[in-house]
Amino acid sequence: MTEDTLLEPTPEATASASDTLKLGFLGIGWIGRNRMEAIANAGLAEVTAVVDPAPQNVEEAQRTAPAAKVGESIEDLLTEDIDGVVIATPSAFHADQSIQALESGKAVFCQKPLGRFAEETRRVVEAARKADTLLGVDLSYRSTVAMRKVYDLVKSGELGDIYGVELVFHNAYGPDKPWFYDPKLSGGGCVIDLGVHLVDLALWTLNFPVVESVTSSLFSKGQRLTSSAETVEDYATASIQLATGPHVQLSCSWNLPAGQEAIISATFYGTNGGAAFKNVNGSFYDFVAERFWGTQTEILVSPPDTWGGRAGVEWAQRVAKGEKFNEEAEQFVKVAEVLDKIYGR
Repeated sequence: MTEDTLLEPTPEATASASDTLKLGFLGIGWIGRNRMEAIANAGLAEVTAVVDPAPQNVEEAQRTAPAAKVGESIEDLLTEDIDGVVIATPSAFHADQSIQALESGKAVFCQKPLGRFAEETRRVVEAARKADTLLGVDLSYRSTVAMRKVYDLVKSGELGDIYGVELVFHNAYGPDKPWFYDPKLSGGGCVIDLGVHLVDLALWTLNFPVVESVTSSLFSKGQRLTSSAETVEDYATASIQLATGPHVQLSCSWNLPAGQEAIISATFYGTNGGAAFKNVNGSFYDFVAERFWGTQTEILVSPPDTWGGRAGVEWAQRVAKGEKFNEEAEQFVKVAEVLDKIYGR
């Protein structure tokens, strides 16, 4: 599958969307608006209604969807004739808003994290199961062409037996919203914000094996954290042993003096060589897939790749085709359980 076809709606999805698929968007700041525009531009759905407390966000969204109704709450959104809800609100609201939408019979696509901890995440998945409704989470790096190439290499067995995984996400900046720094609202710091992607990529690529043990170290402003209940971490490392054999090493941070804007990678080492998904020149958006043999490196995938809204587009395609609850949603709980262990809770 090529980069271009990944963003093109299937004939079935286009037909269904033109007839019936209508979506509401809850939270249309930068990320929510990006996802809305990607889905709308793919011709998959009608943007029926939007909700956001910031008037400037609504104004920007109406440039893409001038006919969309503007509501003031999720209740307003759910009274509209819609098939699904795309949620991009602060993390503290994700679980309850997702459950509310699912219980009203709407498919849901939510920003990560789906819940601030595993129990909250599990409640959302159970609500989706009970409603028999499709649930998606914007674990967006799965949808990059580069990561999918690495995923395919591992799955094919070409790398042999995987024994080591190294995961890195260092962000030279920190979040610009105050709620990110309140663990009661965010669920944590750089681990739940950035590490969630890393844990997901490792478990997803290795077919979600049982996690045998997790040890971790969390820091805030250079000091070791003994409790994550009152302060969020800005630097963290974790050692994750999988029951199937491989060892996973994770490192993530905010505001790290990394010498560039970001360092992002997921590297898999096997008995027949290695492969890596990594960013290019500190970019948050450009990624390569590399294949390793000893001292030799082959670049398999290079930028550009317009991947930002791809996960939402693919979710909308599935909703348009009438897909209901899928047991793959249990993956979101398994990732959340590892994050809980990293936090020692």
